[in-house]
Amino acid sequence: MTEGREIPPLFAALRATWPLLLGVAILVLGNGLQGSLLGVRAGLEGFAEGLTGLIMAGFYAGFLMGSLAVPKLVQRVGHVRVFGALASLASAAVLLHVIWVSVPGWIVIRLVTGFCFAGLYIVCESWLNDRATNETRGQLLAVYMVIVTGGMAVGQYLLTLADPGGFVLFALISILISVCLLPMMLGAAAQPGFLAPQAMTLKRLIRVSPAGTFGTFLAGLAHSVLLTLSVVYAGRIGFDLTDIANFMAAMLMGAVLLQLPIGRLSDGMDRRRVILALSVVAAIACIALPWQEGTSVWRAILAAAAIGGMSFPLYAICVAYVNDYLQPQEMVGASAGLYVIYGVGATIGPLVAGPLMQAFGPLGFSLYLAIAHTVLAAFVIYRMTVREAAPIETQSPYAPMPLRAGQISAQMNPDAELPAQADTPVQGGPILSPDP
Repeated sequence: MTEGREIPPLFAALRATWPLLLGVAILVLGNGLQGSLLGVRAGLEGFAEGLTGLIMAGFYAGFLMGSLAVPKLVQRVGHVRVFGALASLASAAVLLHVIWVSVPGWIVIRLVTGFCFAGLYIVCESWLNDRATNETRGQLLAVYMVIVTGGMAVGQYLLTLADPGGFVLFALISILISVCLLPMMLGAAAQPGFLAPQAMTLKRLIRVSPAGTFGTFLAGLAHSVLLTLSVVYAGRIGFDLTDIANFMAAMLMGAVLLQLPIGRLSDGMDRRRVILALSVVAAIACIALPWQEGTSVWRAILAAAAIGGMSFPLYAICVAYVNDYLQPQEMVGASAGLYVIYGVGATIGPLVAGPLMQAFGPLGFSLYLAIAHTVLAAFVIYRMTVREAAPIETQSPYAPMPLRAGQISAQMNPDAELPAQADTPVQGGPILSPDP
């Protein structure tokens, strides 16, 4: 602190957490590259779209299992050991893709990778929540959100550094995952406290908010496909590696730029109207996407930005909408339960979209996404006819939430304050969903 001048709370929080944020930035660079590289490499290996969808679903199945199992590991051996072990395993798993080149092999590897990344994100985010205060938590999560999504977007361009049919890019991913250990291990302060998470039951969530619960599930169905099979789609319509990188980066940056404005907008109106508008515009953008094929690469990239900007904030808005009907002490458990529902949807998504793409070609990709968003819009319209909107003054303010296991990690900090406002770590939603 400079004499006579107090350091702003956010700056103080960033100074205390920069090793965590740096480690996460390096980690998501590797993860962003990995998702796109596997989509491209699957095509080069001759894997059909249905089988590629099965491979990609393995990540989300592993991520869901990790979200449920890793807290118990942390309770047993601590944050540092869990992070080091999972980062080492994830780094080794990447290299196995070029050694065990088969559909069953890649499914197993993606399952292990998803489990590892769930644990890595849980450790990082629980540590971040522990270092935040009520005054800084929302701002710190916003910074974290930008780092995660921006890092994933930048990671797309690493795809152009070497031949995706070779070994170099896999080695680069492995290096990045290994290097992320350095700031985490050398710069992190004392480990946070631990509290085993308890999710709210599905029956209770549906009773509290059918629209928010169903919207969370459908968001998972859509987001996992956007994050995994978009690369396959772009390759099928003839994009080169640079175009694929631009296509994926635009989708992610659309989410970064629009999530906060959309979230703030939802604070002043019935959130269902926002969910409806986002779903309709996303469905229209998905329908319009095939019309850009063969015309202009940049028009297709702009369509991708619109889809990402409209679709990815849906999960955050759905979580905030459910919270509008809960007591403050229920919010963390509800968010953990919603994350499980989201993870189930994310696992199912590639299993359905992959065969559709195999049957209908690139059109199957757009068709799947358009249907998912249209179904959500239709259900929200129905719910608006049978339930009055919550009073605006009773709504919990929106706050950003990283798209991953943040709701689980939020429960692992027994000393964190959890007031009934947006500065709690449960209010926002992932910019994106769990990463591929």
